[in-house]
Amino acid sequence: MNNLVDDLWQCYQETEFLLTQALSSQLSFAIITAHNPKGMILSPSQNRLLDKKLQNELVHLGALHQEMIGTSVDMSHREKSWAVAVERKVGIAIGLKFKQNAIYYVETDKLRLIPCLFQKQEICLGSFSKKMKLVSELPQ
Repeated sequence: MNNLVDDLWQCYQETEFLLTQALSSQLSFAIITAHNPKGMILSPSQNRLLDKKLQNELVHLGALHQEMIGTSVDMSHREKSWAVAVERKVGIAIGLKFKQNAIYYVETDKLRLIPCLFQKQEICLGSFSKKMKLVSELPQ
């Protein structure tokens, strides 16, 4: 089981983000998904239902949010996610509510991987803008 946790943690560190429009490097926000709780792969319809619940939660909170996709480097795995303008502790609480192993938090363009369910140390992954790709710039 520990190898699975270590493998997932490593994958999370390599995640890239697809956006339809760039976010200012001056913003602070959490990146949260409801897909695949506890790292267990669910069906697309199950993930859509969880995403709708997360979206309703964000609307209820009154938090500004923008859709994005978290993806593996080769884009073989993708999860709909949200950039959410909330404080770090609120982001972690939402991650826990949706049974996520971790969330990301961006502060002045610094991307951090923050554990929720995992017993791991938070990691700074460098510049968010270097991990961000605009959909319009992708090859067709």
